[in-house]
Amino acid sequence: MTDMKTRTRQKGVALVELALIIPFLLLLTFITTEFGRAIYEYNAVAKSTRDAVRYLSFQTPGTRVTEARNLIVYGNTAGTGTPLARGLSLANVPAGSCCTWQTTGVNPVLNTVTVRVSNYAFRSMFPRVMGLAFGNANGEIVFGNITATMRAPA
Repeated sequence: MTDMKTRTRQKGVALVELALIIPFLLLLTFITTEFGRAIYEYNAVAKSTRDAVRYLSFQTPGTRVTEARNLIVYGNTAGTGTPLARGLSLANVPAGSCCTWQTTGVNPVLNTVTVRVSNYAFRSMFPRVMGLAFGNANGEIVFGNITATMRAPA
């Protein structure tokens, strides 16, 4: 008889425990998902930056900057379509400072080109979850400069 009473009392305990732990599990799920998205978008921007520096390394220094900027943002030199990452725009790739060429050395002379993406901010789909902000107060993680440098062929 006492075994029956104990089982009856225990039926509601599992439900109460579930109700207490669900918010923490949801918070963990949202955080994991958003960090995964942030890493994915960062990698997309880094890859497009590498593609642009590879493209410019085969061009005459100082030319094709507009096409390289379009390649970074849109994934094509024409500048058509949607940006590769949410929140990425040509403003993150300023024409005056995005692409720089340098010549170093004497024998052999090495020509390098560097491409830079500045102030790219990942915007979370869930800026606040249960009162906790993801990233800054606006739900953004602002990445530092994303750069790539490549030697131009001789």
